Amino acid sequence: MTNRLFPILLMALLALSSGCATREELIAKSAIVPAGVDLSGRWQLRVESEDTVRRIGEAEVEAAGGRASAGLVKEKKRRRSSDGALVHVFLEVGTSLKLTQTEHGLFISFDRSIVEEYRFGEKRVVNVGPIVADRVSGWEGTNYIIETLGEKGGKLIETYVLADGGSSLIRTVTLYRDGEIQIDIEQVFDRV
Repeated sequence: MTNRLFPILLMALLALSSGCATREELIAKSAIVPAGVDLSGRWQLRVESEDTVRRIGEAEVEAAGGRASAGLVKEKKRRRSSDGALVHVFLEVGTSLKLTQTEHGLFISFDRSIVEEYRFGEKRVVNVGPIVADRVSGWEGTNYIIETLGEKGGKLIETYVLADGGSSLIRTVTLYRDGEIQIDIEQVFDRV
């Protein structure tokens, strides 16, 4: 009898332990600005990168549950498709950026309408309305990295780095949903 009971108990224990998995913890980035690195300036998206704005927009629509045609999508399916993807609301896009780097932080203006503020070495909770996420931002080498982790596990990573002797700025945007990459885009901006 004991030999039959052991596998059942083992399966129950495994099921319980998998349900108690801990949520990912973001690791703080450095607050120390690398010598000679200043991301400040006005930046214009290169023509060959303009398609990235559309691709990010499409990924946001998909993350929000897709395009529901006349309410034909069942609520259960819509809710399931957006689980873990709410972090997309923290993603900003624009073809024209203005970056202002101070001693302690970075301000990014997207198309002169939306300004985001990041503090070097920050680790805090951010929100857009009822949507809450953990955020870290700071330096890894000469890269400025912003990581945002949603309550349901969706993760957004943005990286800014100077290239071509400071005449261009490369922004990468990676959005994870259910542990898989939903978008991984590189945008190249020129200093204007």
